[in-house]
Amino acid sequence: MVAAGAALADEVGLAQLTMGSLAERLGVRTPSLYKHVAGQEDLNRRIASLALSQAADAVGVAIQGYAGRDALSAAARAFRTFVLDHPGRYAATIGVEPATPDDPMATAGHRLLDAFMAVLRGYEIKPPDVDHALRMIRSLFHGFATLQSANGFQWSADIDETFDWLITFTDRGLRTI
Repeated sequence: MVAAGAALADEVGLAQLTMGSLAERLGVRTPSLYKHVAGQEDLNRRIASLALSQAADAVGVAIQGYAGRDALSAAARAFRTFVLDHPGRYAATIGVEPATPDDPMATAGHRLLDAFMAVLRGYEIKPPDVDHALRMIRSLFHGFATLQSANGFQWSADIDETFDWLITFTDRGLRTI
């Protein structure tokens, strides 16, 4: 049911996902869904957990065998592709905090963070700067992907060339820290 909700969120947008629309998609009555989730908020949290887990898998697989700029590029591309392919489920991850340390969302979020930490190990970043570097790459790649997903780049420059430029810029910055 969560997978169906995530797929529907990708199609119609997270804001348009309702228990009623999901029940209709599944061919059941809305009260039937409450056997599986506590309500809309619970559904959205489960979608967020699924999305973080899937993003972690995508980035983790992409960086295997790579280091430095190659790992950065692989991670950035995998993350961007995930966001573009799954905009609704990715939107569920924004601004949601794990309820407890053992919340599946926390576990999935740590897996995604670990994948980006693996990328940063290819750079000589001092331990006090690691959090800053993580925030920077998340901001850059999240911002780019969500803007692209929302059709936020209206000018004529090729989007893929701009993304390549962003990766090069980020790599150069990480090498100078």
